[in-house]
Amino acid sequence: MTPAETAAGRYFDAISAALAGLDVFMRDERSKLQTHGLVAQIVSEYIVRLENSFACWKNRVGFTDSFRISRAESGFPVFQNVLELENDRRTADKRLAAIPQPSELRAEMVDFILRHKAFPDTLQRMMAERLYLEQASGGLVFAPHVLPQTVRVSVNPRSGRPFYLVHWGAFDGSANLPLVYMAMVEDSSPDLVEMLVTRDGRLNDKVPIPLPVEGLLNPALARRFDDFAEKNSAYTLSPATIAGNLDKDFENLHPKQLRRVVLGPFYSAGITEHNSTVAAVLDKVRRPQNAWLLTWTIQEVFSKAEKPARRGLWTSEPAREEFHLETDDLEAARQGVSAYEKHALIPHEAYQALYAAGEAQKIFSGYKVHILSGSGVISDV
Repeated sequence: MTPAETAAGRYFDAISAALAGLDVFMRDERSKLQTHGLVAQIVSEYIVRLENSFACWKNRVGFTDSFRISRAESGFPVFQNVLELENDRRTADKRLAAIPQPSELRAEMVDFILRHKAFPDTLQRMMAERLYLEQASGGLVFAPHVLPQTVRVSVNPRSGRPFYLVHWGAFDGSANLPLVYMAMVEDSSPDLVEMLVTRDGRLNDKVPIPLPVEGLLNPALARRFDDFAEKNSAYTLSPATIAGNLDKDFENLHPKQLRRVVLGPFYSAGITEHNSTVAAVLDKVRRPQNAWLLTWTIQEVFSKAEKPARRGLWTSEPAREEFHLETDDLEAARQGVSAYEKHALIPHEAYQALYAAGEAQKIFSGYKVHILSGSGVISDV
């Protein structure tokens, strides 16, 4: 095994352990994140997508040398890998037809070993490519853009409008970070209000809504909303900017809350280089599978008021939201949010190493720390 293969193996083992630990945290009913309602459940769906993507990439390194990660910044794969995986997912069935079945490949490998007393490298690469394409063809990977989906519908009794919880995902090409978006949006479209809201201001239970619904629930706006989400998901755009763009682009959609979950950066001993202090301590962790640190940030912007629409003979203005920015918190103001939370997940062994080195307090300043211990997660450290 070459040094590169050893490093790749360590990286995949570490990121696999980190995502599995994050999933445990998200699904834990005792997690404070569960107080955010569907947030943890939604993020868990994107964790599954990431896990599937990494399973694909792990097989891909068995037959190609093109896999690269952002070692000095995010710790996640560079965007080119995400683009290639999406392209391979779309062409997987055609390529699989040209590769023998796994049983045939295994038989050929055994025959090659017996006849040549050597390892069948070519056949091994074919097997790795087949496993990669089979995994990719499943479709549930973290694509460059994951289309919006409506997962909750209700009625605001004050406004008499239906509102939707919509989520979508994006892998940012500049920061090389996976992003998850969630928007709570009221819809004042007259036809939707008439169809979904009863006279007493409740959701019309006679209208079947098979949740989740692919795209925005309003079919007249669904395609435009898909386009909006794709064009307004860059990491460089603040949540306040995205919410403001949504408010301006859709006269009948009123964003009351927008959340963005930024997954990463990810730190792995001997692989990533974006924090020398963390790297120096993680290098001392005895077991490589425990020498990692995963961080994520939850950003939120919400509307504090709605400026009513103005109708006149010569001019008219649609209703507009007034978003709250927490200017008393410099970091919140810099991020363009009403509030934010920074989280860190780390194995118990690695946390002990940071604590023993006297670095834990400095590194985790401002973070909610969660320690992965066995099959559980300990929070409020």
